[in-house]
Amino acid sequence: MKPDLFEAPDYYNLNDLLTEEHILVRDAARKWVKRDISPIIEEYAQKAEFPNQIIKGLAEVGAFGPYIPMEYGGAGLDQISYGLIMQEIERGDSGVRSTASVQSSLVMYPIYAYGNEKQRKKYLPKLATGEMMGCFGLTEPNHGSNPSGMETKFKDMGDHYLLNGAKLWISNSPFADIAVVWAKNEEGRIHGLIVERGMEGFTTPTTHNKWSLRASATGELIFDNVRVPKENLLPNKSGLGAPLGCLDSARYGIAWGAIGAAMDCYDTALRYAKERIQFGKPIAATQLQQKKLAEMITEITKSQLLAFRLGQLKNENKATSAQISMAKRNNVDMAIKIAREARQVLGGMGITGEYSIMRHMMNLESVITYEGTHDIHLLITGADITGLSAFK
Repeated sequence: MKPDLFEAPDYYNLNDLLTEEHILVRDAARKWVKRDISPIIEEYAQKAEFPNQIIKGLAEVGAFGPYIPMEYGGAGLDQISYGLIMQEIERGDSGVRSTASVQSSLVMYPIYAYGNEKQRKKYLPKLATGEMMGCFGLTEPNHGSNPSGMETKFKDMGDHYLLNGAKLWISNSPFADIAVVWAKNEEGRIHGLIVERGMEGFTTPTTHNKWSLRASATGELIFDNVRVPKENLLPNKSGLGAPLGCLDSARYGIAWGAIGAAMDCYDTALRYAKERIQFGKPIAATQLQQKKLAEMITEITKSQLLAFRLGQLKNENKATSAQISMAKRNNVDMAIKIAREARQVLGGMGITGEYSIMRHMMNLESVITYEGTHDIHLLITGADITGLSAFK
């Protein structure tokens, strides 16, 4: 087993902008990834299995709802702390970060922001410790980039709701205890419902044969006349803006997380280039490899500054959806390009599981598509700057 020698690049001394709490939180997550993720992740990716034993560790490093107030079991941290945790976890693996992102931004956040006090107290403390795991049902077989067209519906049956439909590409669904599901009522208005495992007619088939996010559990949500208690409706927000608000939080976490994957690829390529001797000298001494490495650290640095400023705006409740889209799109695009360049620095060794680069590259092919595709985020920015929507 190879030791995890990762050293985080900080070319513009971003550390100086962080508080003591930020650094403590980040370093705790970094230490945990080195100890509990790096030694096992290649094996689990190879066998396409989620390592369930890491759930307790994710909870202990604050990865589940770090910005949720302490009275509900969260850590009460700020948005930059949340970003830094996601960065460190994705440095380990995008699939592991996906598990944490879904739990925090897509399950705990809507229950906290859109739920009532009874729902918060019932679910949030158990979600924070990982005793209960959740998933988020928005994407459907026929509706991805256009969630407003969703076909999942529920009817008011007097003393309960009757839910029918299906959701696809759902992280955590195979093992989730609850699902925050978005569905239309009889008037066509979108609402969030908490659906619990064990409710009759609710099944979660696993998605197999993935070449990406192999160490993450992905599945479907199937609702066949599921009776959902009325108290499981999230009462405080409805309409498409409700699930999109959750996606804003998740996309923000991804903007930080992608930096972690890029940093790992860069660090691996830099170390390899210094050690690999060709034509009597390290390949790091050649112009072409220096060009690759110099461009990598430049793009990582730009993305770090973008994410940090976005974190400040999030802390002040000033970050717009369009600003979050820009950071998600830019930073994931940056990471996937760095993964490809880093793979080339390693030559043939870059495709093996002995190094993390190829796994990151495959994972990032999912990250660049989920939570809003690369192209959709471009159009969000376009609509924001022109005032004209290109979606319709």
